[in-house]
Amino acid sequence: MTVKDKILQGRTYLGIELGSTRIKAVLIDDSFSVIASGSKQWENRFENGCWTYSLDDIHGGIQACYKDLAENVKAQYGIYPETYGAMGISAMMHGYMDFDKNDKLLVP
Repeated sequence: MTVKDKILQGRTYLGIELGSTRIKAVLIDDSFSVIASGSKQWENRFENGCWTYSLDDIHGGIQACYKDLAENVKAQYGIYPETYGAMGISAMMHGYMDFDKNDKLLVP
């Protein structure tokens, strides 16, 4: 099976990591080989005594990072990924984002 077939069939896995200075994404196949990656530089801010990011920074950063990954897949394989076998997110950033059950931000 080709890498393109794996992408089309969703036999791929997407990982996104929100780091302190860069958001990174990687797409791997079912044999753990890297298919493509993407990233977006960003910076935290020191506000009211805390290191943090705005929700706009988070949403826009993830979107830009994913777009970079998707464009890299398109450039290499001629298609955009549309489905995945699984996805994971890691957020090891300095900021603290606490949400309630309705995804409302609880702390600034």
